[in-house]
This record gives sequence, C-alpha cells and structure tokens, in this order.
Amino acid sequence: MSGLATARTDVVGSLLRPARWKEARLRLDSGLMDRESFARLELDCVRKNLELQEGAGLDVVTDGEISRLNFQDSFGLSVSGYDSGSGESIGSQESRSAGGTPLSRWEIPDLAGPGTPVIHRRPVRQRLQLTRNVPLEEYLRVAPLAKRPVKVTLIGPDRIAQRFDHERSRDVYSGVDDFVQDVVAIQRAMVKQLVDAGCRYVHIDAPGYTAYVDEPSLSAMRARGEDPWQNFARSLKADAALVEGFPGVTFGIHLCRGNQRSMWHREGSYDAIAERLFNELPHQRFLLEYDTPRAGSFAPLRFVPRDKIVVLGLVSTKVARLEPVEELRRRIDEAARFVPLANLALSPQCGFGSDVVGNLVNEDDQKRKLERVVETARQVWR
Repeated sequence: MSGLATARTDVVGSLLRPARWKEARLRLDSGLMDRESFARLELDCVRKNLELQEGAGLDVVTDGEISRLNFQDSFGLSVSGYDSGSGESIGSQESRSAGGTPLSRWEIPDLAGPGTPVIHRRPVRQRLQLTRNVPLEEYLRVAPLAKRPVKVTLIGPDRIAQRFDHERSRDVYSGVDDFVQDVVAIQRAMVKQLVDAGCRYVHIDAPGYTAYVDEPSLSAMRARGEDPWQNFARSLKADAALVEGFPGVTFGIHLCRGNQRSMWHREGSYDAIAERLFNELPHQRFLLEYDTPRAGSFAPLRFVPRDKIVVLGLVSTKVARLEPVEELRRRIDEAARFVPLANLALSPQCGFGSDVVGNLVNEDDQKRKLERVVETARQVWR
C-alpha cells in the first residue's frame, strides 16, 4: 500500500456550515437571492474550507459537503423514482432543531433516543434512474482549488436499502435484492464519472452497519419480518460490488453510531460483524468511530487484514472538549495491540456537520480538533 491508501490523517467529510452560508441559503430558498450570487458565496465557502483543512496539515481534504443539507443528499438528490414528498429547503432542515420534521428528499430519523428504529423509509413509484451526479458536481468545483488530494463521499447501499419502503414499492421492485441491484448499478456509474474526472479517493458513508450490533435496531428489523443477517450479507455484497474494478482508486468506508446534536444513534461493539466486515469488504480504509465507550474495545481489529488501514475516529465532533495528545497516543497504542501501527491512521469520529444544523461545537473547536489530529499523527508516525 502507498499514497492515499496509507494516509495517516483523514476527515469524514462534512464541516460546519458558516452563518453567512445559512443566511444566504435561506434567502435563496425564499427567492430573495439569485442563484448566481449564491453560487459565488458558496464557492468562497469552499475555498475557506480548503484553507482550514490544508492549513491544519491534513493529508486529504473535502469541500466540507457545503452544498448538502444532509450527508445523505449524495444519492437522494441524484436519482429520480422516489415518492419524495415535499422538496428540500434549509428552513425545513433547521426546524428539526426546534422539534420539527425535516422535509428533505432523504429523511433522517430522530436521534433523540438510544438506538434507532429504521422507520423513515421512502417508497418508489418508478425504477430509480440517475438524473444528476451530486458528488461529481462537488468534485469538479473543489478539485481545481485544492492543494491536497480531494476525497468525495457517497452514502452507501446499506443505508439506502434500510430506507427503502419495500412494502409500498412492490409494483416497481419485486424485492429488496432487485432494488439494491439498481442502487449498485447507479452508484457504480456515479463512481466511474468521478474517477474519469480525476478523483482518486472515494469514501462510502455506511452508518447503517452499526444497526447489526445494536439491539433496538435488530429488533426493529425483526418486527418488520426481516432477517438482520440476510440484510447484512446483502449489504456486504452490494458494497463490494460497488467498488469493484477501479484500479488506482482508494476506497474508504465509514461506520458510526450517531453524530449531530443528539449525539446518540446506536450502541454496540464491532465484535458481531468485524470478521466478515473487514474480510469481505475490499475497501482499503476503514474509518471507525471510537470516541466513546459505546463503540467497545479495539479487540475486533484483530480481524483486519494486513493490507488494510484502520482510521481511528478518536477525536469527537460532538463535544467541544479538545482531546489531549497523550490521551490520543495512549489509545492508538491500545489499538496497536491488535493491528500493527503501520496499519493505523487518525481522524475525527464523524463529520462536524452531518446536516445543515451542525453539531454542538463552534468553528474554533472544529479548527483546533483538525489541528490536533495532525499534531498527534505527526508525533505517532513521525
């Protein structure tokens, strides 16, 4: 392994949306700002996000997912076919922080309680088709401005399948397997366009995999008449198929148990899924949340093959506390008992703004945490 595959510092994707961007987006949605003016402001925000990440010294950078109201927009806004309800707007997303319900195409669950019922699912009215490539649009905008390699994030097929309302889609898809086959084909087309445009690091967001270690999520699947382990096997196969046949491209996959303001989504260690996850997925980089005890111990890392990198998400994006370097070094040493230090890297545990509302940290906290990732990595890996 070399190059991007072994980068010692990483980011998950999203950054906090600055106040001026939120204000401008509200004006755009209200018809008080034209699209050209908004695009210029948004491009300047992309530049600032690059300056932040490159200034911190990160090995790879993103555009901060600045245009997305939610991290899952990468698929939901790229396809037609869903019965998607009302259109997306920043106002509907912001209302969630006051107890409202988001009206975006690709709803997210209320994360206020422990565990997650996977219930906010969309039916489809016709077979899905790729109508635009949101990640490609983002890459083409940010790549000419970046001095470091740019990674692009896509929501993975596991989460997409979990949010598919099969019962109300039987007239279109015979079953979940039929649906997932279309999802993989569409996402492979999206990745190919990214690769053809020069992108060499594609990151799959796969928060749904922690459902298979979280008892409330497992119970919810069983209550719907689903076999969780059949779902797990289907998702592993789909994720593997998605990234097959792209030589020279680094693929990462990110698992977490929740982010955003509620800070809670699921709990449970990786033990039940680790052996199959690490050995059946061909991704070179596994970005794993490890910032709280709910992720369990590092012991499941013993199943990681020696040609993979584990990116330890030890720096929390949910709280302002800045993790001391010695604390991070100690935890990296603990992980190195199960996987060689040469196969480890460091990152924040998730994005800082999985949706437009963002986490309970400010931009200064965000900056200090990114700098702490780099400072620690330089001490550990010299």
